[in-house]
Amino acid sequence: MTDTLPLKGLKVLDFSQFLAGPYCALKLADLGADVVKVERAGLGDLSRYLYLTETTVGGESTIFHAINRNKRSIAVDLKSDADKKQLGKLVAEADVVLQNFRPGVMNRLGFGYEDVKKVNPNVVYGTVTGYGSDGPWVDLPGQDLLAQARSGVMWLSGSADDGPVAMGLPIADVLAGSALAHGVLALLYRRATQKIGGYVETSLIEVLTDLQFELLTTWFNDGKRTPKRSKNNPAHAYLAAPYGVYETADGHIAIAMGKLDLLAQITGLAPDIAQKDAFAKRDEIKADLAAMLKTRTSDDWMGKFIENDIWAAPVMDWNGVVDSGILQTLDMVQNIRRGDLEMKTTRLPLRIDGTRPSSSRAAPELGEANALLETGW
Repeated sequence: MTDTLPLKGLKVLDFSQFLAGPYCALKLADLGADVVKVERAGLGDLSRYLYLTETTVGGESTIFHAINRNKRSIAVDLKSDADKKQLGKLVAEADVVLQNFRPGVMNRLGFGYEDVKKVNPNVVYGTVTGYGSDGPWVDLPGQDLLAQARSGVMWLSGSADDGPVAMGLPIADVLAGSALAHGVLALLYRRATQKIGGYVETSLIEVLTDLQFELLTTWFNDGKRTPKRSKNNPAHAYLAAPYGVYETADGHIAIAMGKLDLLAQITGLAPDIAQKDAFAKRDEIKADLAAMLKTRTSDDWMGKFIENDIWAAPVMDWNGVVDSGILQTLDMVQNIRRGDLEMKTTRLPLRIDGTRPSSSRAAPELGEANALLETGW
């Protein structure tokens, strides 16, 4: 499968650090690109030491391994003219250059888009920032949680009394990396068909705005009425009852949709619930439904909901997802290795010609590919 991956032979030089830019590079690597990660001599990407828990693999963080598998590493001093000269050889040969420094940094280092284009006219150059390349927020730290805080998204999860609720994932970083990968692939297609490269950029605030496109469109065209979250069983700031997450006798169930009269028959609610306005009486309906759902187990309710075509699902933890067999069926987990180091991680969420691409190569040791600085690609 490796020889037929769509990006085989593509040379990607990745200056980016932490998560957003490297996530883009990871997607390109999984599709066959040769990704060379540019790291600081002696230190490397700080994500090598940014721990989620006390768990380390080979003395490095699981974050670093998760985001940088299937890549190579060179370690350089970007303040050294000699190192920059060597690095310039790889820049001149690269198909794609990625970076996520603050605006202006790459220009000062001599590796901004205009600098690179002089030696590599058809390069595809990708940039991720926190809040764009100009404007009032340009100098603010571009970090996921802070971008969530500035985007409005924290007022969409949780209940009406919770205050702002952050998403429990680095959603801005992941979305920015995905958006950048889309842009890079689009420019690569243009280069293949029109023989010109290009510059693509995105930011954390842009992708979080795009994430909210449905709700913002409603808000823009509805007199800018602020949505009100449910006081109980929240799941969506706008949608009517029964949409929400409910406690059962032994767990939780999510209900997306179902006729209220049918839910009343199944759960034993008073029949007049079907006469209530599911938007205006959302909290009242949810409170009544929540009280009934606590009386039986999740399996009991799911059997009835499936039988009656109520759109519902048990709320699973990671053990539940793995035990269900779905990840194994889809072949979404793989083992990666580097010398004596072996660990388990996820795989590319795409299949090419019916096969999911994979590589057993773990994240690189710092500077393990420094020979490239002498030999070139």
